[in-house]
Amino acid sequence: MGWFRRRRREARVAREDRQVPDALRDHLTHFVATRRGVEAWVEQPTSFNKPSLLLVAADGESTRRGLPSAAYGYEFAARCNIPCYDAGVVPYPKRMREYGLRAKRARQ
Repeated sequence: MGWFRRRRREARVAREDRQVPDALRDHLTHFVATRRGVEAWVEQPTSFNKPSLLLVAADGESTRRGLPSAAYGYEFAARCNIPCYDAGVVPYPKRMREYGLRAKRARQ
């Protein structure tokens, strides 16, 4: 029956969310706390990549980390009260690409 499969899947997601390493949680929380205008993009899992969370600050600085589930990314953004988008639907911001180009030029 579909009911039992859904409950099993929900239990698996809850179990994965409890197993989030402290270092990952601390890094994401620190990024949000120390930058202004942070937005989140949840990248859905593919056949060879885990789900991940991309955080982008107002100046374009970003960080990407793998997650145990996409649901954790949405819950994290809600807890931090930051906007959250699905990366497959909403494109990455132009400021992120521009920040990368500025950083690349500065290294040269």
